[in-house]
Parts: sequence; structure tokens; C-alpha cells
Amino acid sequence: MNNGTVRILATYLPQFHPIPENDEWWGKGFTEWTNVGKARPLFRGHYQPRVPSELGYYDLRLPEVREQQAALAREHGIEGFCYWHYWFGNGKRLLERPFNEVVGSGKPDFPFCLSWANHSWQDKQFSKEGTERLLIEQRYGGEEDFRMHFDALLPAFLDKRYVRVDGKPLFQIYQPLKFPGVEKFIEFWQALAQQNGMPGIHFVGHTLLEEDTDSILQKGFDAVNMVRLYHFYKHQYSLPERAFMKMRRLWLKHGSIFDYEKLWPFFSDLADRQENIYPTIIPNWDHSPRSGRRGNIFINSNPQAFRKHVKQVLQTVRHKKPDHRIIFLKSWNEWAEGNYMEPDLKFGRGYVEALRDAIREYQSSLEL
Repeated sequence: MNNGTVRILATYLPQFHPIPENDEWWGKGFTEWTNVGKARPLFRGHYQPRVPSELGYYDLRLPEVREQQAALAREHGIEGFCYWHYWFGNGKRLLERPFNEVVGSGKPDFPFCLSWANHSWQDKQFSKEGTERLLIEQRYGGEEDFRMHFDALLPAFLDKRYVRVDGKPLFQIYQPLKFPGVEKFIEFWQALAQQNGMPGIHFVGHTLLEEDTDSILQKGFDAVNMVRLYHFYKHQYSLPERAFMKMRRLWLKHGSIFDYEKLWPFFSDLADRQENIYPTIIPNWDHSPRSGRRGNIFINSNPQAFRKHVKQVLQTVRHKKPDHRIIFLKSWNEWAEGNYMEPDLKFGRGYVEALRDAIREYQSSLEL
């Protein structure tokens, strides 16, 4: 662990380099920066476009970029990156190059783990038209595919940099309850891990819905990563108001605008104190670069408010076993979702410095 008291794992998007599939679907040279660069303000005071500062519009094929990212994260209290991992079945992967090069080269010397984004890709993720054309389907095979998947990741699992919990490599699944037969998958991988000299895999199920927690744990997961991105709805809005917002989103194809200053207290809950619940810290959110007016937007996000949010969440892990003091950070570099920690022209290093300062304050409180 990088600080001995809390384990911050930042989710990391690898879609900052061109691949043939994106060239075909979106045009030659498409990367995450394509949507970031063409974003425009939708109302007075709307912070768009977001412009990166010291790291620039980087290309993740460059090892020096990955080194700079790791150095910045390490300096500000992040233990490791949790790379989004795309496995569509039968060996089909996308955007795997940056992670494969990190594993193969041994650099940067910075911890990592994986989160399997087990969902189909549709153009609604990036297109402003929302035609929902299926691009590539998520498929689930049987034991042959399970073994192929495990073997592809075994070099990473055995790497000394891989994030471990109770000695086991941490592996997150994004949609645990939409994976038919996930219990068999977990059981099979646990056996393969032990056959390869590991005590097992520490499986984490990701969810936005608190009511899914028990169901996920019953499937064989060791822990749940709770992301309370929209839990403020039930606290701040009446049923008629929520119904109206849903109508806007579904029928009028309009998202909503929310005030981050009022939202952050609801990003965490007392349930996060449970040993097998890993909370999430959320610096900002603005989906409009991908979705236009259909995207939900958090206004008034700023480093000072984020620092308050982090301080609140840090207290939820205070009394857990050291290995389980895990907090996921959503996200390190989801620029087209307006959800990132990397420096930009408006705030500079404000967000990473807010994280660092909150961690230092937390550490000081432990010493009292």
C-alpha cells in the first residue's frame, strides 16, 4: 500500500489511442479526445469544452505518458489504477494495448488491477443521435472461454505490481448480475488461481444499486463496489419530480442538471462501513460530450467540494482491516464523461491536490 492507511484505486480508461474498430465505427483516428474536443457549452456558465493542461491530449501508446500519469497519481495518494478491461468472449478484446504494454514492459512501476467492463458496445455510448446500433456484443462462453480469459490475464495476476487483497489479485466485474452463470465463472477461476500458486481471486462486483448488494455477494463475490452516483434522487426529489426527469430523459431525450455542492453528501452512506462494501469517490460528472443534451450534468463541481466528499468517505473505511480499506475513485481519466482527476486548464492540479490533502488530514487524525 502506498500510504498504509487507505487504498485509493482509480478507474482508468484506455480509450486514448486509435484502434481499427473505432476507425470503422467513428472515423479514422477516433479516440476519447474526439468527443472531448468537439463538446460545446449547452447553457450559460456550462464548463465545456474541458481542456487538459500538463498531460495534454495524450496518446496511451506512448510509455512516457503512462509514466507521467503514474507519477502524478502516486504523488497524490492513489495506490493504483484499475484499468477497464474489455473481453467480449472467445478471445476478442479491445483497447488492450496500453495495459498489455504496462505488463510486458514492467513500467511504470505502479500498482494496477482490472475491472471487466462486461457489456455490449452500442453507439448510444458516444453518438449524440442515440440510434443504439449494436457495435459489438458481449458474449459469455463456457469453461473453454473461462480458461482462455484466465490464461490471457495470468501474467498480470502474477505480476508483483498487481493489487492484492488478502494475498489475492483483485478482479472487478462491472455488471455482475447480467452475467449468466457468474457463479460457475467465479468457481472456475478460483480453481485456476490455486492451480497457478495463488490463494484465489478477490472478486468485486460493481453496482449503482444498493438493493443489489446481497444478490451480488450471494453469487460468490468477496465484496461490492458501491457507486452512489444517483442516490441523491430519492433524498432530494419527490416521486413526481423523479418521474418528470425520467420522462425528459426517455421521451424528450434530455438529461438533467444537478448541483454537485448539494449532491456529494449522498455519494456515501453508513453501509459503506461494512467490511465487504468498497465505497466510491466521485470528483465530477458531465456526460454531454458523449450524449449532448441527453447527458446528465453536475454543475459547481470544484476541488474544495470534492475534498469535503473525500473526507466523508475516508471515515467510512477507518475501522476496517487495513487490506479492506479500499475506496474506488471514479475516475482517473473519463474525460468525455466530465469525470476525471487529471489536470485541466480551469483547475490545474486542484482535484489531485484535494485528494492528497484529504488523505493527509485523515492520516493525521489516526495519529491523535
